[in-house]
Amino acid sequence: MKENVFPCPVAKKCGGCQLTNMTYDEQLKFKQAKVIKLLGRFCHVDNIIGMKEPYHYRNKVQAAFGRTKSGMIISGVYQSSTHNIVKVDSCLIEDKKADEIIVTVRELLKSFHLTVYDDRTGKGFLRHVLVKRAFGTNEIMVVLVTGTPVFKSKNDFCKTLRSLHPEITTIVQNINNNFTSLVLGEKEIVLFGDGYITDELLGYKFRISPKSFYQINYAGTHILYSKAMEFADISKEDRVIDAYSGVGTIGIIASQYAKEVISVELNKDAVRDAKINASINNVKNIRFFCADATEFLLEAAKENEKINVVLMDPPRAGSTVAFMKSVCTLAPEKVVYVSCNPETLARDLFYFTKHGYKVKKIQPVDMFPHTNHVECVVRLCRT
Repeated sequence: MKENVFPCPVAKKCGGCQLTNMTYDEQLKFKQAKVIKLLGRFCHVDNIIGMKEPYHYRNKVQAAFGRTKSGMIISGVYQSSTHNIVKVDSCLIEDKKADEIIVTVRELLKSFHLTVYDDRTGKGFLRHVLVKRAFGTNEIMVVLVTGTPVFKSKNDFCKTLRSLHPEITTIVQNINNNFTSLVLGEKEIVLFGDGYITDELLGYKFRISPKSFYQINYAGTHILYSKAMEFADISKEDRVIDAYSGVGTIGIIASQYAKEVISVELNKDAVRDAKINASINNVKNIRFFCADATEFLLEAAKENEKINVVLMDPPRAGSTVAFMKSVCTLAPEKVVYVSCNPETLARDLFYFTKHGYKVKKIQPVDMFPHTNHVECVVRLCRT
């Protein structure tokens, strides 16, 4: 019988990890074959870069809270395709300290006479706990997502939590009283600390707030972004557009090599965070625009803007025909595509290769060990 090298007692119920029946070497071979099958027609696929330590890599951990039929408070993850909570105290891919903090919060609820939220009635206090840890600085944020702004004994609760976990640097209450699958609501109250944490990545500092997007695998992000910079091969005369730029991580890292970086993002909160990150790092040669990337690129093409490199990191759904058309109209010499979904990447590369670009390099990176997901960095050059 084959040894299970990932002995997770809730793997089948949780559904978060799909490759628990494979050794890590087997997982890498499986993902390499998957990428070759989907992308090998475009060019040679380099060997996948795996993790030296493929456990406890998630720097963002969130847990839903509820009660069993017997009334016991539990915390964990929603079972795949259901709204049932699978009780999880520790997870082999989540940060250990984050898991410990979540269990402590659950244990404190009873002593502080705090309830958990009931989705069916819309009543109760605690809905979710979100923990973010900056692996580069060891700063930790705890976000308590509540169904009501009323938080009895909040100062004592935070003091007790911090006494048990002195590594916590900030605690935020997020209020979400909507009937929604979204974890975070709009209103936030800082209970302790600054309301954000700061991480260090590739020599730069990045502020992370409760709603900030930040890659969940710190070690993997080093590899992914370093490879993206290598493929971009930016010179001091190059003007670069960072599309789907989020909080500006890739654009800020690219700024050290470029003459100018133009960062385009539609989410106004992300643009605000990106401007703060540029200021923290004293980066002067980057500009931020809160705009639709497609429209921005088309307007730049009309104005005959000279752009040498486009960096794009779209969501899992991939890019859009309209955006890719705008890139081809702008006609940069190089496009570096960072993808978290090789299926949609294959579709998008097909478009680019039909409209004046050739795929030169494909590098898979295993950002999410024990899951089906695999990231790729692709270098395209204008023919």
